[in-house]
Amino acid sequence: MARSTYYYNVAHLETTDKYQTVRKRISEIFAQHHKRYGYRRVCIQLLSEGYLINHKTVQKLMQEMHLKSVVRKVKYRSYKGDVGRVAPNVLQRDFATAAPNRKWATDVTEFKIGDKKAYLSPILDMYNGEIVSYTISDSPDLRMVMNMVNSAIKKVKPQEGLVLHSDQGWHYQHMQYQSTLKRNGIIQSMSRKGNCLDNAMMENFFGIMKSELLYLQEFRDMDHFKQELRKYIHYYNNDRIKLRLKGKSPVQYRTLYQ
Repeated sequence: MARSTYYYNVAHLETTDKYQTVRKRISEIFAQHHKRYGYRRVCIQLLSEGYLINHKTVQKLMQEMHLKSVVRKVKYRSYKGDVGRVAPNVLQRDFATAAPNRKWATDVTEFKIGDKKAYLSPILDMYNGEIVSYTISDSPDLRMVMNMVNSAIKKVKPQEGLVLHSDQGWHYQHMQYQSTLKRNGIIQSMSRKGNCLDNAMMENFFGIMKSELLYLQEFRDMDHFKQELRKYIHYYNNDRIKLRLKGKSPVQYRTLYQ
């Protein structure tokens, strides 16, 4: 081959494969996060690794590679309910906080795998969306909620003035739950009846988790689902980046604060 022909072909190859390395890394990131990432999160991940690339380019490359997030978006609807009789709505939809462990949210959600049911009861820190503690139970009893609360208190040792927000579920109206909060200086706050937007951050987590786990995978049985749920919560806290956290995971963002 003539020298000029060789260098022409080398130059042509480099032009046509300009994004070859980036394409490979995009595919790896997309697979690593089980098809949960769209182009925005993929772009943030690439930038954090030193790739100099525009989000529009990432979007175009992912379209060409037919890589599209398969997460289902969840829409919420609510109506204005009554003020809780056990505790006032202290939070008043003010989810913003300047430091960790100032505002917490909690709720219970149900899963059905085959003919069996399971229940997840987590506490979420509104500062960074981190799951502080959680319990998974076959029965939505008081023990499930109390184990979650006691675990969070033991882990964090909350400061006076911490607000813990919930809906008006019977667990949160129970005297044992209320007395535990008071004893540890935690202020109880409750949503208006039937108004899920008063606890929007907790509802948002449930929506994300179900979209990225429950609706995407097949589970052999309930034990398999519980195992994957624990893995997902660890992934959500430690690896899944958030756009509002400047491309950091909840734990990474809290570590920066500390």
